[in-house]
Amino acid sequence: MKDTEPNDWAHARLDSLWSRGKAFLGVDMAILGGAMSWVSERHLVAAISSAGGFGVLACGSMTPELLSAEIAGTKTLMESGGGLMPFGVNLITMHPELDRLIDVCGEHGVGHVVLAGGLPSAASIKRAKTLGAKVICFAPALALARKLVRSGADALVIEGAEAGGHIGPVATSVLAQEILPEITEVPVFVAGGIGRGEAIVSYLEMGAAGVQLGTRFVCATECIAHPNFKKAFLRANARDAVPTVQIDPQFPVIPVRALTNKGTQAFMATQRAAIEKVRTGELDQKAAQLEIEHFWAGALRRAVIDGDVENGSLMAGQSVGLVKSEQPTADILADLLDQAVQSLAKRATTQAL
Repeated sequence: MKDTEPNDWAHARLDSLWSRGKAFLGVDMAILGGAMSWVSERHLVAAISSAGGFGVLACGSMTPELLSAEIAGTKTLMESGGGLMPFGVNLITMHPELDRLIDVCGEHGVGHVVLAGGLPSAASIKRAKTLGAKVICFAPALALARKLVRSGADALVIEGAEAGGHIGPVATSVLAQEILPEITEVPVFVAGGIGRGEAIVSYLEMGAAGVQLGTRFVCATECIAHPNFKKAFLRANARDAVPTVQIDPQFPVIPVRALTNKGTQAFMATQRAAIEKVRTGELDQKAAQLEIEHFWAGALRRAVIDGDVENGSLMAGQSVGLVKSEQPTADILADLLDQAVQSLAKRATTQAL
């Protein structure tokens, strides 16, 4: 076998493996940027999409007016840098103005809407699709994956407990084994703990259409995160990113994986206070959970924007240990692509011997 043949075969093999995901997203690499509040804003999203991946804006707690401005700003950045490329918008299902946010995406012609933070209603999925968007939903279990497909979801993301931010209880590798062989009607993207190209290949070969990475992009040079926030990531090991503890089983709070600091302790106090408000009748459970979400949004902003890495929230996945340096987004994607290709090329060389 000639020296160039393993690489040629590897590129062709990779193109075949994620062809469904590439076609669904309309990109060169079926790699979604995970939507991280305060991090996945116009600059990072434009950089990911312009480099061949698929950027996803994190709406978080934005008002419809702010989201509209952010979508417009993302388009302007891309157009000034070479041309408009596909990108998506992540909307939180518990947002009180969800319908209006979906309408804003429709007004801007957003091609893909990601509904996250809870099980979206069939009505929300239909609303987004009626306005011309493809809808991507998160599926934390096989039964829910099937329900979402029946409700009209065009694609799914299965995200394991290794991920940063709000997490489910099951590891990525287990979710992949549970869901990928069973859900074939729509593209399924795998997320949680992915930081290298070899892992991308492994999930593609299991049947994934592509992957989603968040933590890996925090230290992109285009990311607006405060230098202190990025330094915390560069110093951290995988074991430093741990999930929060649920205090009261009768008051379900989605765990959040983050680097431990004083902000983690502040969350425990906030959770206790919210539970007490429910017990005294000051708040109902939904309002209390929204109060906790507002805590996270504020704590994350303090860390990401203000650089308060002691008291803010350092949401990070366990792949943080693989983040070794600050790099341009295009270089991050190029590294992932090269790792994926080389892992396949080595296999081709071994088989030829």
